[in-house]
Amino acid sequence: MSGILWRDMTRAELDKAYDNTNAVADSGQRRDGWIERSERFRARNAESLDLAYGPRPRNRLDLFRCGPAKAPLFAFIHGGYWQRNAKETFACMAEGPLANGMDVAFLGYTLAPEATLSTIVEEIAEAVRWLRREGPRHGVAQDRLVVSGWSAGGHLTATTLALDEVDAGLAISGIYDVEPCRLNYLNEKLHLTAEEAARTSPILHLPKKSAPVVVAYGTGELPELQRQSVAYHEARRAAGLPSELLPLAGLNHFSIMDQLEARDGALATAAARLARREG
Repeated sequence: MSGILWRDMTRAELDKAYDNTNAVADSGQRRDGWIERSERFRARNAESLDLAYGPRPRNRLDLFRCGPAKAPLFAFIHGGYWQRNAKETFACMAEGPLANGMDVAFLGYTLAPEATLSTIVEEIAEAVRWLRREGPRHGVAQDRLVVSGWSAGGHLTATTLALDEVDAGLAISGIYDVEPCRLNYLNEKLHLTAEEAARTSPILHLPKKSAPVVVAYGTGELPELQRQSVAYHEARRAAGLPSELLPLAGLNHFSIMDQLEARDGALATAAARLARREG
């Protein structure tokens, strides 16, 4: 037996190929910075926090408004390989979209192993529907809705693009073929079967009609993460679906988020461009 599990990789190689935290020396320091800045941001903007969109404890979302009425809405889904982190960790990332004239929502979801990946996908779809249904009475979601997410959130962004409620997507450093996650260390908590991995892989279920998406990644990321983004973009284009690839030179899986938090960052300006697009 060769021990090869995926794309000429053994289990050990496949584990390393998807281990973003250990691939970036300052990943812990960066995450600590996000938490500190997000705590301050939430303390300054506490008007619409932890609004329930579903029955489970983490079926909550936070809303932040930029000021003008009927602004476009940027809805962000956090990462953490579907099994860690929380919406609160990323609140500081609202700074870039807010400065570009967008309201911002942060979507929480139940983590694995408490929830299956299929359940998480369903929760995010319900959160998006809630924003369209209930958002207007909170002063948001009356104009274009751009769904975005980082890492696992990039995957979840891709699962929303066929929803009628979504106008555009910005998927950042995402996973679009879930199968390698079933075969490596991540499945210790995900408990994926081959059938569920296939069912929840956006690259295998390209819709006939889809909102446009910008697929962003850093050229300093792990090769498998870069490959996932390129392959998803190419599959969408081959299927006639609107897709733009946005490689960001030299950025890794964590430093790429600077480009969302900064008002003139490549991700913040891409989000603003998607928010202005018509049709």
